[in-house]
Amino acid sequence: MSRLLVRPAAPDSTGRVLSVSPESAGWTYVGFEVFRWQPGQSLARQTGDREACLVVLSGTVSVRAGETDLGRIGSRASPFDGPPHSAYIPAGSSFTAVAETMAEVAVCTAPGSGGLQPRVIAPAQIAPERRGTGTNLRIVHNILPESEPAESLLVVEVLTPAGHWSSYPPHKHDRDAPPAETLLEETYYHRINPPQGFAFQRIYTDDRSLDEALVVQDGDCVLVPRGYHPVGAAHGYDLYYLNVMAGPRRAWRFHNDPAHEWMLSAG
Repeated sequence: MSRLLVRPAAPDSTGRVLSVSPESAGWTYVGFEVFRWQPGQSLARQTGDREACLVVLSGTVSVRAGETDLGRIGSRASPFDGPPHSAYIPAGSSFTAVAETMAEVAVCTAPGSGGLQPRVIAPAQIAPERRGTGTNLRIVHNILPESEPAESLLVVEVLTPAGHWSSYPPHKHDRDAPPAETLLEETYYHRINPPQGFAFQRIYTDDRSLDEALVVQDGDCVLVPRGYHPVGAAHGYDLYYLNVMAGPRRAWRFHNDPAHEWMLSAG
């Protein structure tokens, strides 16, 4: 199996089913975990030198950040049911999350020094954005864009209808060359509806020193250390993915593959 594809496992003692760390990915910035909890299960953690964004994929959890009670968050039955509840936890703090119902929670992390306040990011704060046209149409939920306070993290959900393409035309962000492009590591956490379906993701560079086409199943995570990374949803199966990005500067500036950029101006 490709080193860029991380498959879920049975829940461990904490309910964790998937884990990507900078060490396991062989990079510097992005960390990503998914937990699947029964009612009453909990997670308590010190953030240390990393900030965190908890995204409630499904169910309801109670969250406490340091001395701040963030309350009960989460209202979706699945990631396909509208924008999420999320919680931002600064570096140099701690958090406790307790499942009030069966719940799935993603924990996104990146370097931070602290100083920001913990907060809830409610669905009402996220305006669904339609991006693309025709079979390139998808719906974007900007959870933690660069316009909102954080130190390193950029977090976004994308829903791609069955048979559509996404992260398309192919783009990359692997050079620290602002304002044209910024260097950002990225994870793609994929969910598929119905779950027996599949999608495809290709990761490739201009010189093809990296060129992999991956078959993605429900619950898989794809690592994008560099290169272009388009996604295609199979006919009959809607695709959700949660992106986590971080790099030396908190800005999303990307470069389209010149071979495919023509379609942006095609009438």
